[in-house]
Amino acid sequence: MTPLPLSRSPEVSQAQASGQPVVALESTIITHGMPWPENVKMAKRVEATVRNGGAVPATIAVLDGVLHIGLTDEQLEQLAQAKDVAKLSRADLAVCLAQNGTGATTVAATMIAASQADIEVFATGGIGGVHKGAETSFDISADLLELAQTPVTVVAAGAKAILDIPKTLEVLETHGVPVLAFGQAEFPAFWSRSSGIKSPLQVDSATEIAAAHRMRAALKLPGGQLVANPIPLDHEIPAEELSPTIAKAQLEADEVGITGKEVTPFLLQRIFELTEGKSLEANITLVLNNARLASQIAGELNKMRR
Repeated sequence: MTPLPLSRSPEVSQAQASGQPVVALESTIITHGMPWPENVKMAKRVEATVRNGGAVPATIAVLDGVLHIGLTDEQLEQLAQAKDVAKLSRADLAVCLAQNGTGATTVAATMIAASQADIEVFATGGIGGVHKGAETSFDISADLLELAQTPVTVVAAGAKAILDIPKTLEVLETHGVPVLAFGQAEFPAFWSRSSGIKSPLQVDSATEIAAAHRMRAALKLPGGQLVANPIPLDHEIPAEELSPTIAKAQLEADEVGITGKEVTPFLLQRIFELTEGKSLEANITLVLNNARLASQIAGELNKMRR
């Protein structure tokens, strides 16, 4: 059987050997989210937030055909400056590894890697989902099916606001994925605390989230759970303010024929430009907020393991 080329960073290896909580982090936010050197500064802020929360960060990426669970500072800077880095999901992760390639992991690929490395919690910005117009394009993110089959708790600020949120929640429900809004009844919409849609479930503490994670394992249910953590109130961009901007960006994407994996980065870039940078500031805030909550959940899971 072909061995998996997986390497833990010294920090992650030591943490797991000594029983410390670990939080997985994706890497597409570094390679496809913002330019150098802002991207590496952001990555280090997220890792510092996890450490301040009492857990150890494990930023995940493929470098030269090796699946790295945790990156050293040198590797982080190398990835942040790399050109033409592949954007990896479930479909292409194995091929990238087999071809000794370099790639950044999306939500789906990060979940797979985290599970392989025995990491139970993952903090990201927002999950992918059902794109608007999916009834004709069939553009549905692999993140949703990954949540249905890989046992990782994912902390996100809901689904990205550029998506069809009602359809995204419908697909998650169909596949039995628990959607837990944190501290409020409404499902958040990434840059906005409000989506106008009631969340299927609500939780109010990291302890509750960890207990639900453990209970799913006890029931032998496949898949993970989505924790929808609203952006802090003083940093949100209200949905009614963003709607026209998102609609304009989507129309531009349609006009130039942007499809598939290129849709999300195109829309996020146009929304950044149209909001004069406000969307990026909100994005940074919500990622840090998710990292804080994920660290608390990892700590609670760690206590339950003892």
